[in-house]
Amino acid sequence: MKITFKNLMVVLLLSIGRNLAAQAKPGGAEPVPQPAIPAILAAFDKYEVVGMSEAHRMKDEDDFILMLIRTPAFSQKVNDIVVECGNSLYQPILDRYIAGENVPFADVEKVWRNTTQPMCDASEFFQDFYPLVRAINQKLPQEKRLRVLAGDPPIDWNQVKSVKDFDTSDTYVRNQSIAKVMEREVLSKHRRALMLFGTFHLMHENPTNAVGVYEKNYPNSTFVIGGLEGLENVDSPFLSSSPFSNWLIPSLALSKGTWLGALPLSHFEGPAIKTDKNCVATYFYPEGKPIEKLVDAFLYLGPPSLALREQTPAEIASDPDLTAELNRRATLIGGYWIDVIDMGRSSVRHADNPLLDYAKPPSAADLKSAEADCRQARQAGKSPDGKAQ
Repeated sequence: MKITFKNLMVVLLLSIGRNLAAQAKPGGAEPVPQPAIPAILAAFDKYEVVGMSEAHRMKDEDDFILMLIRTPAFSQKVNDIVVECGNSLYQPILDRYIAGENVPFADVEKVWRNTTQPMCDASEFFQDFYPLVRAINQKLPQEKRLRVLAGDPPIDWNQVKSVKDFDTSDTYVRNQSIAKVMEREVLSKHRRALMLFGTFHLMHENPTNAVGVYEKNYPNSTFVIGGLEGLENVDSPFLSSSPFSNWLIPSLALSKGTWLGALPLSHFEGPAIKTDKNCVATYFYPEGKPIEKLVDAFLYLGPPSLALREQTPAEIASDPDLTAELNRRATLIGGYWIDVIDMGRSSVRHADNPLLDYAKPPSAADLKSAEADCRQARQAGKSPDGKAQ
């Protein structure tokens, strides 16, 4: 698995439990866990946006989000839900569907099955999420109905015939697209939104990610929630050894002023990979800012060593048209799309083991893969970061 800023939050905090077992905690107060749903809803009284991760293989997190949006008070606080797994090309279709109009489901599926991100195409979470929001809206008065906004750049896969046609996969382009949607549809209209994106799109003090881009014009507007994946000692056979063993499930704890918040990002295992102008790949750690500068709170959903994997629904894995199209994209694009080629066999293997596999640190093979992707991008007329040359 190649580790990039896109998926580094999956790796985020994975070794802290092991590290904390061997060394003293950093300075700071003990975090104070609060019941998660009331705490998140209360955050909307102060912030226009609450951001958290979704659909990154973590079933517990996805189930929590479904529970959150089903809470009656949610629609009293929130106007919009902005999602990573949503192709903005299909926003008109999505608006009609979420509003309750008669839209063929085969057309609606394109919203999340035709994004730039392979994790979205076979997502069990989004297969449930969109119909749930539509059903919730049917029980709400018109003025309280939720809108779902697609944050991924518009891409028409029917027009993607080569890697040159895949410019929208660039992380820079994607963050700019997300920021534009947020500014145009949410922040400029003083609406309140739940953002569901990988956490590295959300962190403060990063001028190139989505929140960092729009915070230049809308500072102090966003409350960012990170996860606690791996913060217990996952190598220990005793769950009671976790520093969170007595926390409520689910709970939310503010980061500022706590020993958790004092942990630097460079403390975490799982470096990113970067390539130079000659396509030589090396490891690097992000800047070592305390986590409290990047996220405002942590969501705890139970022992991370027992975290459940989001399964691929059998009807998706056995859909010949979908799998053929995903295989076409994987063969065409390569890189992290390759993971979807053997989706059926992966689904069987994952069903046998329901627990989430923690991401492993990158290996020499990952470096070689990054270098190959870089060379492929150069041959396609792009720079290593994906921008056209």
